[in-house]
Amino acid sequence: MSSGEELLREHGLRVTKPRLAVLDVLTEGGHLEVDDIARRVRIRLESVSTQAVYDVLGALSRAGLARRIEPAGSPARFEARVGDNHHHIVCRGCGVIDDVDCAVGERPCLNPGEGHGFEIDEAEVTFWGLCPNCQSRRDSD
Repeated sequence: MSSGEELLREHGLRVTKPRLAVLDVLTEGGHLEVDDIARRVRIRLESVSTQAVYDVLGALSRAGLARRIEPAGSPARFEARVGDNHHHIVCRGCGVIDDVDCAVGERPCLNPGEGHGFEIDEAEVTFWGLCPNCQSRRDSD
């Protein structure tokens, strides 16, 4: 049995070819849009609808095997890195997204001061700026 099959079963999900293919694509890394995920899944499977990919991503996200991020002004992206409360940095020029680890040790990002009675388990922070490539292009203009 593959690790993908084990992961799906451990999280209470049925093992299907589309779920395995989407999970494989996500574990390759990156912050992927649905169309990119669907394109890569179609390389593995002969046919899969974009709606089926959305359904799989929803199931994987609810099960904690995928994370959906939505930077302002960008389509939703999905990644396999879950459960560590990391954040993201987005380039205003080209839209590339990278991971930013949360503070080490004490996690101040999970202590909002006024929690309004919520039990907080995650914070979502997005940093914005220009990536090195866009900085170089700007500086050469």
